Amino acid sequence: MMDKNQENVASFADAVSASVRDGTLKNLSFSSFSSGELVKVRGRLKNVSGKTVLQLEYCLTEGRVKHENVGPDGVSDALTRALGDGCRNCQLVTQRLAATLLVSKKGAVNATFKRKEQLTAILPGIAGNNRDKKYIFTGDESFMKELGVSDKEGRVHDKRQSKFRQINRFAEQVRDVMKYLPQDGTLHVYDLCCGKSYLSFVVYDYLANKLGREVEMICADLKESVMDFCRETAKRVGFSGMKFICADIATLKADPAPDLVISLHACDTATDAVLSFAIDSDAKVILATPCCQHELSGIMDCPELEFISKYSILKQKIASAATDALRLARLEEHGYKTDAIELIDPDETPKNVLLRGILTGKRKTDDLYYKSYRFLTGKEIPDDRT
Repeated sequence: MMDKNQENVASFADAVSASVRDGTLKNLSFSSFSSGELVKVRGRLKNVSGKTVLQLEYCLTEGRVKHENVGPDGVSDALTRALGDGCRNCQLVTQRLAATLLVSKKGAVNATFKRKEQLTAILPGIAGNNRDKKYIFTGDESFMKELGVSDKEGRVHDKRQSKFRQINRFAEQVRDVMKYLPQDGTLHVYDLCCGKSYLSFVVYDYLANKLGREVEMICADLKESVMDFCRETAKRVGFSGMKFICADIATLKADPAPDLVISLHACDTATDAVLSFAIDSDAKVILATPCCQHELSGIMDCPELEFISKYSILKQKIASAATDALRLARLEEHGYKTDAIELIDPDETPKNVLLRGILTGKRKTDDLYYKSYRFLTGKEIPDDRT
């Protein structure tokens, strides 16, 4: 016969297993380890070879990470190992309930379970946000099916749920800046380093079909084969205002001048080329999510930050944040009001920072961009304010 502690552990494990089986698990974490090299364990659903599994990410000391995939039947063993390693706090959130398993210093195990309706009574609107959220797009749109985000019935594929949330979130960002764009006439939009153009189709559909605006969109990338695919897709779904060109954005001419410039995960200095294009053409709004900020990491020379930069992994993190901050400072030098926004949950992707610039014409004159670059690298940066 199990004692109370064992019953609580078994009940918590059963709840996790059930959420893996029915695909309702949203967040799982094991934390507050009292000893050993484990810092935290995170769990999320993954589709592997057509089967839904629980992927456990083990965060270890010294920044090390390892992964393990377990099925519903392996949850109990994984939880037992975590408790054996000194875990004192286990948290589970599903679309139906929130559960907590706490272990006291004396070894007493306490489990609490709150179902969705209980959570709603305590904090209205908290429970079931992912399922009940009103998205701009549903998955039933023709371009969603063509791009493989959803099936022919409009159901979003399990493995594309993250992409579905990402593009809906980006559409929300476009919705939020509409007041800064021309309120009548044709909207001119550029998607630079567009790749397979998920965002191109999302933004075009939102502006042209959901808002009823006249839209001319130019999508540019270096891969001709990808542009061919996008042209055919646009033709099949009837998006006649989209133009796909194979071009180097560093030499691309802004004709016509853009109202809105967007870019998703332009790699390394490609984001800087996107911002240069937008600045030079006086784009009214810029929405860009950077990726792989390596350049500054290679040239950082700042004695004041050596206590951080001597550790490679920390140097990369600070270089990444500093690169984006420099980009925003540069936009401010050229008359943009700026923000750095979390585009999507960092558990979905680490590339989750959106840089937003809204043209006001009020240039900053404090030279922060140039001073900061000099501080970080010990070098001067060419003056591009002319």
